[in-house]
Amino acid sequence: MKALDGEIRGGRHVMPVRVYYEDTDFSGIVYHANYLRFMERGRSNYLRLLGADQVSLFVEAEAEAPGFAFVVRSMQIEFLKPARMDDVLEVTTTYEEIKGASITLHQRVARGDELLVEAHVRVAFVCDGRARPIPKALRTAMKAEQDQLDASRP
Repeated sequence: MKALDGEIRGGRHVMPVRVYYEDTDFSGIVYHANYLRFMERGRSNYLRLLGADQVSLFVEAEAEAPGFAFVVRSMQIEFLKPARMDDVLEVTTTYEEIKGASITLHQRVARGDELLVEAHVRVAFVCDGRARPIPKALRTAMKAEQDQLDASRP
């Protein structure tokens, strides 16, 4: 179901997440590590939707680098405000940069207009346990989304 994956709007991937009791700690706020889970879902769904929008994208990437995967290389994160049970959050993922074997993404978790968490995440493209250049098909798809985002900015 596409709705479960969120959607790409104006070059940004946007995905809603509801906070459940299991996401909170003893004080009733979202446990910090759960934001990492929310953002992982956002990154995964962003890549899934890029593949859905460009049918041959993942087939081409698989042909170029069989058994490929993305792994988190580094993350800079700021926890600004807490979320609580039953809050509906929005996880936004935007492509920032592609360099060789890595992609840097900017992610935000917000409740309405209120920014709660912000992160810059660098993921590496690996195949057979080694970093590999990101396939051209994926680079092209992400660049097209970035161009759309840039065009939508005033």
